[in-house]
Amino acid sequence: MSGGLAIFVKTPGQSPVKTRLAQHFGRLKAEAFHLAAAEAVASVAVRAGQAAGFTAHWAVAEREAMAGNAWKDLPCLFQGPGTLGERMDAVYRQLRRPGGFALLVGADAPQLREECLTQAARWLDSAEPRLVIGRARDGGFWLFGGNVSLPPEAWLQPSYSEATTAHEFAQAMSPYGQWLELDLLCDVDRVEDIAVACGELQALPSPTLEQQRLLEWMQDAGLGAGASA
Repeated sequence: MSGGLAIFVKTPGQSPVKTRLAQHFGRLKAEAFHLAAAEAVASVAVRAGQAAGFTAHWAVAEREAMAGNAWKDLPCLFQGPGTLGERMDAVYRQLRRPGGFALLVGADAPQLREECLTQAARWLDSAEPRLVIGRARDGGFWLFGGNVSLPPEAWLQPSYSEATTAHEFAQAMSPYGQWLELDLLCDVDRVEDIAVACGELQALPSPTLEQQRLLEWMQDAGLGAGASA
């Protein structure tokens, strides 16, 4: 079974990026974090894809940015317009080939492990209808995947960016497949998330070079210190 993975990103200078972090650390540091975190996620996705047989892509928020330099190291998909649910639906449909699977991840959990992605891919590599979710500590989710066609209304049913998002999302998708749950991770959206993410990066047994660089950059840039103050 063939599969694809898409990492959802925004382009600094073309869309607001990490606005809550920017309020505390400044826009430039927030944008730099987003880019470095995205590269860390991509490094894990590429390594997992080589092991589990899927291809990693960027899912880019701005059509004009797809031809630029920011996201040139992976194939690009356009998220399209609309709400988060509509954009995830669009990317999922672009990514999942007949008989294949699709994985959607954010760039907000750069401490993810290769083993989680390979576990998700191998779970979805089945003739049975299957779904997978990685929940976030704030009530959202950092990964979703499936090997079945999903109706647009299922994507629109949950309330996004709420403490109940993952629960509502799982309920909306549950009729369409059997679930696998992955590790609970911290999405880095707020200042208080920084210290948790740093700890989870430090605890990785086999971080990629990009994850190591991100951790060093966060420490050098004072993000960890700002989070624990």
